[in-house]
Amino acid sequence: MSFSDSGIIVIDKPQGITSHDVVAAVRKKLGTRKVGHAGTLDPMASGVLVIGVNQATRLLDFVVAGIKEYEATVRLGQSTVSDDADGEVVTTTDASHIDDETIVSVFSKFTGKISQVPSKVSAKKVDGKRAHALVREGVEFELKPKDVEIFECEIIDISRLDAFVDVRIRVKCSAGTYIRSIARDAGEMLAVGGHLTALRRTLVAPFAISIADSLDSDFQLIDFHLIDMFTATTRVLPFTQVSREVALEITFGKPLPSDLVDEKGVSAIAFDSRIMAIVEKNESPELSYRAVLTSELGD
Repeated sequence: MSFSDSGIIVIDKPQGITSHDVVAAVRKKLGTRKVGHAGTLDPMASGVLVIGVNQATRLLDFVVAGIKEYEATVRLGQSTVSDDADGEVVTTTDASHIDDETIVSVFSKFTGKISQVPSKVSAKKVDGKRAHALVREGVEFELKPKDVEIFECEIIDISRLDAFVDVRIRVKCSAGTYIRSIARDAGEMLAVGGHLTALRRTLVAPFAISIADSLDSDFQLIDFHLIDMFTATTRVLPFTQVSREVALEITFGKPLPSDLVDEKGVSAIAFDSRIMAIVEKNESPELSYRAVLTSELGD
């Protein structure tokens, strides 16, 4: 396989490194600078990190929008400044009196369309600066609530450790959902505080942890599977096959009629198992180009 090929690599990111560290490992292995990722995982988190190589970096914005699934452990009885185990402890409260039925009742509230305030150490921007950077600078600020959708919030296990209660949950949710906010808000509802002690992402739809490659003990990429551009794109977006004549027009950037694509929204145009472009259909009589991925057809 030529390392100049474009495609997706799904990595099982270990704890203790950043998402950018994974990108650096892929760049080193493949010898290309054109590498990006879809959806940051904090150093304390592990699991699915979707990596785009070369032209597949143009696909990442659409991967980010996919449904996510996480497994997490929420510790009730303690709150932290970051809403996770990496942050300084703010409060500690005995949670041993809270029974399982009450815990189940509270976590059941985190389903459907809800509004949540992101953690202050998130990557959310405030006046052009990342929230986590403002926290380090000691700047006081408030983040606005955002609407998200949680399709499932299932309790896997409840265990007790002295004054703390650890609740293992599985969450299936829309893009942009903050699992740390669920931990914080559940703790507030129970009046004991809460934070995340573990977080593992198991799905960035349609890419699941079961197909993920691992890094070695030095956090380097050794063996990996590159999902080719056509396969990756058609898993993420609907697509339309076109004739060679239409494909040639795309290479020249010529306008395409909107009726070339059936459904409104973003989709891909393919010719002979080659992704030519990503387009968007709206009210216009012509499709809008989101990206042209092939500039020549060859023989």
